[in-house]
Amino acid sequence: MAAERTAPPSRGGVREIAPALLRYRVMAYVVGVMLLVLVLVAMPLRYFADTPGPVAVVGPAHGFLFIVYLLAAFDLALRAKWSAKGTVFVLLAGTIPFLSFVAERTVTRKTRDGQPV
Repeated sequence: MAAERTAPPSRGGVREIAPALLRYRVMAYVVGVMLLVLVLVAMPLRYFADTPGPVAVVGPAHGFLFIVYLLAAFDLALRAKWSAKGTVFVLLAGTIPFLSFVAERTVTRKTRDGQPV
């Protein structure tokens, strides 16, 4: 009889976490860049150059992308079994300029090492 072939067991759910981590990393960068554009370009144009157009475009775009970021981060938090404190920190990281980049590096390092955030 031929031996039955089975899929190798996934080590700690690595196969489930890797795509979620990639989605989170992409969204962290996108939201971080959009927030910087909003704060450093669009808002000064609105208040110092009396040009409200960029805020009208970048603001809602950042808002929508932030919601996608929240979903991606929460999905990763569930799959990687983060603590509630770590989850809240990462979810709020998209609201402070530059913090999403710091959080992304921390999350990537800890997730790849198998540590909870």
